[in-house]
Amino acid sequence: MGLNFSSFFCLRNGSHPPSPPPYPGLGDLPENCVADVLGHLSPVEICRLARLNRAFRGASWADFVWDSKLPSNYRVLVQRLFGDFVQIMSKREIYTKLCQQNPLDGGNKKVWLDKHSGGVCLSISSMDLRITGIDDRRYWNRISTEESRFHTVAYLQQVWWFEVGGEVDFPFPPGSYSLYFRLQLGRTSKRFGRRICNLEHVHGWNIKPVQFQLWTSDGQHAKTRCYLVESGKWTLYRAGNFNVDARNESTRVKFSMTQIDCTHTKGGLCLDAVMICPVEYEQISQCR
Repeated sequence: MGLNFSSFFCLRNGSHPPSPPPYPGLGDLPENCVADVLGHLSPVEICRLARLNRAFRGASWADFVWDSKLPSNYRVLVQRLFGDFVQIMSKREIYTKLCQQNPLDGGNKKVWLDKHSGGVCLSISSMDLRITGIDDRRYWNRISTEESRFHTVAYLQQVWWFEVGGEVDFPFPPGSYSLYFRLQLGRTSKRFGRRICNLEHVHGWNIKPVQFQLWTSDGQHAKTRCYLVESGKWTLYRAGNFNVDARNESTRVKFSMTQIDCTHTKGGLCLDAVMICPVEYEQISQCR
């Protein structure tokens, strides 16, 4: 009896079919259940788990998984940056596109999402700032560099009156933001493939502090004063913080950097950009 029962399940070539796995695996999970789990993870974790199997890969494309990852006003951001053509894209594709360095206003501004948190970051090139004396080559020069996302920085040789200002009007999602000036004391170049920094013109920044300020369209104001002392590397100097609430469809931010004490000259400074990032980034290297 046992022999006949076994032979019934034999294949034509005499072998037995493979035994089913003793326990269910991750691939056996329903796709909707996987999507519910992915919705509680960070965007980076979602993309990593999508490589596990077909169920996780399919679930990672569900729109509701990415609803909570996108900024609350992502439709306004998309319209401002891309127009209407992304309406046919999935939420994951929109998130991926927003994480890229997206040019704005002719390329003098760039906007992107931090891929880990979904926070909106914005960078404003020195080309889009008001710099006193920028047209006088005795004081300022535009120099090309690979160390800027805009490939150009403003270099100050020497000046008595230092003043930089600018403004931006942008639909920041609700939250708290910090504004920084990205500066470097010294002019860098490459020699035999190695980075070198020329400090020849660096002077005057340790005598009196530089003042950084910001103002918002809803009446917020912040001010910071500090000496510029770090030479040979790019440093982010914080002007202050501001808040955006859900009622603000767009926020206008004005900012300035000044050192107008005319008792001494100052020089040897590279000005790359102004950057605005969410304040929760203690490590803001991802914004550089």
